[in-house]
Amino acid sequence: MKHIVVFTGAGISAESGLKTFRGEDGLWEGYRVEDVATPEAWAKDPEMVQHFYNIRRKAVLEAEPNAAHRALVTLEETNRVSIITQNIDDLHERAGSSTVLHLHGLITRSQSSINPKLTYPITGSKLHMGDRCELGSQLRPHVVWFGEPVPAMGEAIRICQTADIFIIIGTSLQVYPAAGLLNEVPATATKYFVDQQASELLKRTDVICVDEKATVGVPWIVAQLTT
Repeated sequence: MKHIVVFTGAGISAESGLKTFRGEDGLWEGYRVEDVATPEAWAKDPEMVQHFYNIRRKAVLEAEPNAAHRALVTLEETNRVSIITQNIDDLHERAGSSTVLHLHGLITRSQSSINPKLTYPITGSKLHMGDRCELGSQLRPHVVWFGEPVPAMGEAIRICQTADIFIIIGTSLQVYPAAGLLNEVPATATKYFVDQQASELLKRTDVICVDEKATVGVPWIVAQLTT
Protein backbone atom coordinates (compact mmCIF):
# COMPACT_ATOMS: atom_id res chain seq x y z
CA MET A 1 0.00 0.00 0.00
CA LYS A 2 1.53 3.30 -1.08
CA HIS A 3 1.62 6.39 1.11
CA ILE A 4 0.15 9.33 -0.79
CA VAL A 5 0.77 12.71 0.83
CA VAL A 6 -1.36 15.60 -0.39
CA PHE A 7 -0.44 19.23 0.32
CA THR A 8 -3.29 21.68 -0.32
CA GLY A 9 -3.65 25.45 -0.36
CA ALA A 10 -6.30 28.08 -0.96
CA GLY A 11 -6.79 27.13 -4.61
CA ILE A 12 -8.70 23.95 -3.77
CA SER A 13 -11.13 25.82 -1.50
CA ALA A 14 -11.57 28.73 -3.92
CA GLU A 15 -13.68 26.50 -6.15
CA SER A 16 -16.05 25.99 -3.23
CA GLY A 17 -16.54 29.75 -3.09
CA LEU A 18 -14.01 30.58 -0.37
CA LYS A 19 -11.78 33.52 -1.21
CA THR A 20 -8.06 32.90 -1.36
CA PHE A 21 -6.11 34.22 1.61
CA ARG A 22 -4.58 37.27 -0.02
CA GLY A 23 -5.87 38.96 -3.16
CA GLU A 24 -3.88 40.76 -5.83
CA ASP A 25 -4.44 44.00 -3.91
CA GLY A 26 -2.76 42.52 -0.83
CA LEU A 27 -6.04 42.49 1.08
CA TRP A 28 -7.99 39.61 2.59
CA GLU A 29 -11.71 40.19 2.05
CA GLY A 30 -11.05 43.95 2.07
CA TYR A 31 -8.95 43.92 5.26
CA ARG A 32 -5.23 44.48 5.64
CA VAL A 33 -3.70 41.18 6.77
CA GLU A 34 -1.80 43.07 9.46
CA ASP A 35 -5.11 44.22 10.96
CA VAL A 36 -6.74 40.79 11.28
CA ALA A 37 -4.09 38.07 11.18
CA THR A 38 -1.36 38.98 13.66
CA PRO A 39 -1.03 38.82 17.45
CA GLU A 40 -0.60 42.60 17.38
CA ALA A 41 -4.00 43.01 15.70
CA TRP A 42 -5.62 40.87 18.40
CA ALA A 43 -3.97 42.92 21.15
CA LYS A 44 -5.04 46.18 19.52
CA ASP A 45 -8.64 45.41 18.52
CA PRO A 46 -9.81 41.90 19.48
CA GLU A 47 -13.45 42.77 18.73
CA MET A 48 -12.67 43.54 15.09
CA VAL A 49 -10.54 40.40 14.72
CA GLN A 50 -13.28 38.30 16.28
CA HIS A 51 -15.87 39.84 13.94
CA PHE A 52 -13.67 39.18 10.91
CA TYR A 53 -13.29 35.48 11.69
CA ASN A 54 -16.96 35.10 12.54
CA ILE A 55 -17.74 36.24 8.98
CA ARG A 56 -15.11 33.86 7.55
CA ARG A 57 -16.43 30.98 9.66
CA LYS A 58 -19.98 31.54 8.45
CA ALA A 59 -18.72 31.39 4.85
CA VAL A 60 -16.87 28.14 5.56
CA LEU A 61 -19.96 26.52 7.08
CA GLU A 62 -22.03 27.53 4.06
CA ALA A 63 -19.47 26.18 1.57
CA GLU A 64 -19.52 22.60 0.26
CA PRO A 65 -16.65 20.28 -0.68
CA ASN A 66 -16.00 20.22 -4.43
CA ALA A 67 -14.93 17.56 -6.93
CA ALA A 68 -11.27 17.91 -5.96
CA HIS A 69 -11.97 17.28 -2.28
CA ARG A 70 -14.15 14.31 -3.14
CA ALA A 71 -11.64 12.82 -5.57
CA LEU A 72 -8.99 12.69 -2.86
CA VAL A 73 -11.30 10.58 -0.69
CA THR A 74 -11.39 7.83 -3.33
CA LEU A 75 -7.62 7.43 -3.04
CA GLU A 76 -8.13 6.01 0.45
CA GLU A 77 -9.80 2.91 -1.01
CA THR A 78 -6.44 1.46 -2.09
CA ASN A 79 -3.79 3.69 -0.49
CA ARG A 80 -2.72 5.26 2.76
CA VAL A 81 -3.49 8.96 2.33
CA SER A 82 -2.29 11.85 4.49
CA ILE A 83 -3.53 15.36 3.75
CA ILE A 84 -1.56 18.36 4.93
CA THR A 85 -3.42 21.61 4.36
CA GLN A 86 -2.67 25.29 4.74
CA ASN A 87 -6.42 25.93 4.71
CA ILE A 88 -8.34 26.74 7.88
CA ASP A 89 -11.63 25.33 6.54
CA ASP A 90 -12.94 21.81 7.19
CA LEU A 91 -13.87 20.89 3.62
CA HIS A 92 -11.47 17.94 3.46
CA GLU A 93 -13.08 16.41 6.54
CA ARG A 94 -16.59 17.04 5.30
CA ALA A 95 -15.73 15.41 1.97
CA GLY A 96 -14.74 12.30 3.91
CA SER A 97 -10.94 12.39 4.15
CA SER A 98 -9.88 10.58 7.32
CA THR A 99 -6.38 11.94 7.97
CA VAL A 100 -6.02 15.74 7.74
CA LEU A 101 -3.32 17.88 9.35
CA HIS A 102 -4.10 21.61 9.50
CA LEU A 103 -0.86 23.59 9.47
CA HIS A 104 -2.52 26.93 10.13
CA GLY A 105 -5.35 25.89 12.42
CA LEU A 106 -9.04 25.26 11.95
CA ILE A 107 -11.55 28.10 11.92
CA THR A 108 -14.35 25.94 13.34
CA ARG A 109 -12.40 25.66 16.59
CA SER A 110 -11.34 28.22 19.19
CA GLN A 111 -8.26 28.35 21.36
CA SER A 112 -7.17 29.87 24.63
CA SER A 113 -5.47 33.26 24.38
CA ILE A 114 -2.80 32.17 26.83
CA ASN A 115 -2.33 28.47 25.99
CA PRO A 116 -2.69 27.62 22.27
CA LYS A 117 -2.76 23.90 23.09
CA LEU A 118 -6.21 24.37 24.64
CA THR A 119 -8.68 24.22 21.74
CA TYR A 120 -12.44 23.78 21.64
CA PRO A 121 -15.14 23.20 19.01
CA ILE A 122 -17.29 26.23 18.21
CA THR A 123 -21.04 25.75 18.25
CA GLY A 124 -22.49 27.66 15.30
CA SER A 125 -20.55 30.32 13.43
CA LYS A 126 -19.87 32.89 16.14
CA LEU A 127 -17.23 33.18 18.82
CA HIS A 128 -18.11 35.95 21.26
CA MET A 129 -16.10 38.33 23.34
CA GLY A 130 -16.54 37.01 26.87
CA ASP A 131 -16.29 33.35 25.81
CA ARG A 132 -13.48 31.97 27.95
CA CYS A 133 -11.29 28.91 28.20
CA GLU A 134 -10.91 26.76 31.31
CA LEU A 135 -8.08 29.03 32.46
CA GLY A 136 -10.31 32.07 32.28
CA SER A 137 -8.76 33.70 29.19
CA GLN A 138 -10.68 35.02 26.21
CA LEU A 139 -11.16 32.48 23.42
CA ARG A 140 -9.75 33.44 20.01
CA PRO A 141 -9.90 31.73 16.61
CA HIS A 142 -7.80 28.57 16.34
CA VAL A 143 -5.74 30.07 13.52
CA VAL A 144 -1.98 30.47 13.24
CA TRP A 145 -1.33 34.16 12.65
CA PHE A 146 1.66 35.82 11.03
CA GLY A 147 4.46 36.03 13.57
CA GLU A 148 3.34 32.89 15.40
CA PRO A 149 5.07 29.49 15.26
CA VAL A 150 3.50 26.66 13.26
CA PRO A 151 3.19 23.87 15.84
CA ALA A 152 2.28 21.18 13.30
CA MET A 153 5.36 21.69 11.09
CA GLY A 154 7.36 18.94 12.76
CA GLU A 155 4.63 16.39 12.18
CA ALA A 156 4.14 17.62 8.60
CA ILE A 157 7.83 17.15 7.85
CA ARG A 158 7.79 13.61 9.22
CA ILE A 159 4.77 12.77 7.06
CA CYS A 160 6.40 14.16 3.91
CA GLN A 161 9.56 12.18 4.54
CA THR A 162 7.57 8.93 4.19
CA ALA A 163 5.74 9.81 0.96
CA ASP A 164 5.73 7.48 -2.02
CA ILE A 165 3.60 9.95 -3.98
CA PHE A 166 3.36 13.69 -3.23
CA ILE A 167 0.57 15.86 -4.67
CA ILE A 168 0.56 19.65 -4.32
CA ILE A 169 -2.78 21.34 -5.00
CA GLY A 170 -3.72 25.01 -5.28
CA THR A 171 -0.86 26.74 -3.50
CA SER A 172 1.64 29.25 -4.82
CA LEU A 173 4.42 27.74 -2.67
CA GLN A 174 5.19 31.21 -1.36
CA VAL A 175 4.19 30.91 2.31
CA TYR A 176 6.99 29.58 4.49
CA PRO A 177 7.74 27.42 6.34
CA ALA A 178 4.95 25.35 4.69
CA ALA A 179 6.30 25.89 1.16
CA GLY A 180 9.50 24.11 2.15
CA LEU A 181 7.72 20.78 2.64
CA LEU A 182 8.41 19.78 -0.97
CA ASN A 183 12.10 19.65 -0.08
CA GLU A 184 11.38 17.05 2.61
CA VAL A 185 9.87 14.56 0.16
CA PRO A 186 12.12 11.62 -0.84
CA ALA A 187 13.81 11.97 -4.23
CA THR A 188 12.28 8.63 -5.22
CA ALA A 189 8.69 9.83 -4.72
CA THR A 190 6.49 10.70 -7.70
CA LYS A 191 5.50 14.36 -7.42
CA TYR A 192 2.57 16.25 -8.93
CA PHE A 193 1.64 19.94 -8.79
CA VAL A 194 -1.93 20.98 -9.68
CA ASP A 195 -2.47 24.69 -10.26
CA GLN A 196 -3.51 26.77 -13.23
CA GLN A 197 -0.03 28.36 -13.11
CA ALA A 198 1.88 25.28 -11.95
CA SER A 199 4.45 25.32 -14.76
CA GLU A 200 5.20 29.00 -14.13
CA LEU A 201 5.36 28.70 -10.35
CA LEU A 202 7.62 25.65 -10.15
CA LYS A 203 10.57 25.07 -12.47
CA ARG A 204 11.60 21.56 -11.43
CA THR A 205 12.10 18.61 -13.69
CA ASP A 206 11.21 16.11 -10.97
CA VAL A 207 7.65 17.46 -10.58
CA ILE A 208 4.79 16.72 -12.98
CA CYS A 209 2.93 20.02 -13.43
CA VAL A 210 -0.77 19.87 -14.19
CA ASP A 211 -1.84 23.35 -15.33
CA GLU A 212 -5.50 23.01 -14.40
CA LYS A 213 -7.81 24.17 -11.66
CA ALA A 214 -8.20 21.71 -8.81
CA THR A 215 -11.61 20.33 -9.83
CA VAL A 216 -10.12 19.27 -13.17
CA GLY A 217 -6.54 18.36 -12.32
CA VAL A 218 -7.13 16.39 -9.12
CA PRO A 219 -9.72 13.96 -10.57
CA TRP A 220 -7.33 13.43 -13.53
CA ILE A 221 -4.44 12.51 -11.24
CA VAL A 222 -6.66 10.26 -9.12
CA ALA A 223 -7.75 8.46 -12.29
CA GLN A 224 -4.10 7.89 -13.22
CA LEU A 225 -3.33 6.47 -9.78
CA THR A 226 -6.36 4.21 -9.50
CA THR A 227 -6.58 2.62 -12.96
